[in-house]
Amino acid sequence: MKRQGWLAGLALFLVGALALAGCAGMQTAETKSTEQLLSAAGFRMRLPDSPQKIAHLQQLPQRQLVAYARNGKTFFVYADGVNNRLYWGNQAAYNRYQQMLVEQKIASQRAMAAELNEAAAMEWEMWGPGPWDPYW
Repeated sequence: MKRQGWLAGLALFLVGALALAGCAGMQTAETKSTEQLLSAAGFRMRLPDSPQKIAHLQQLPQRQLVAYARNGKTFFVYADGVNNRLYWGNQAAYNRYQQMLVEQKIASQRAMAAELNEAAAMEWEMWGPGPWDPYW
């Protein structure tokens, strides 16, 4: 009886570990996509080259685009402390990034619509009368 409890505990642990690994993989892919968009929009990447910069990078909000004002100008920072990268850009780069996000969303929606249209165009008539038949 104790062995079954131990095996159930081990199985639960393994399921949890796999779920966390899957989430981490999704986070990494999402971060990579965001960083590629930031670079394409004109954000510049900086690598910390001193312990002070590494510490400062770790204190910034992680994987979030944050606006900062300095000397009367607004700039935007995206900190990735896991990969030790800092992306920064001005208002123009931020505007390009926002436009690219909109374009990416539209492209994704168009791809989904094309897939749905393809599925709808399948030859369901060969199955005879059913919910796909308008006269059913």
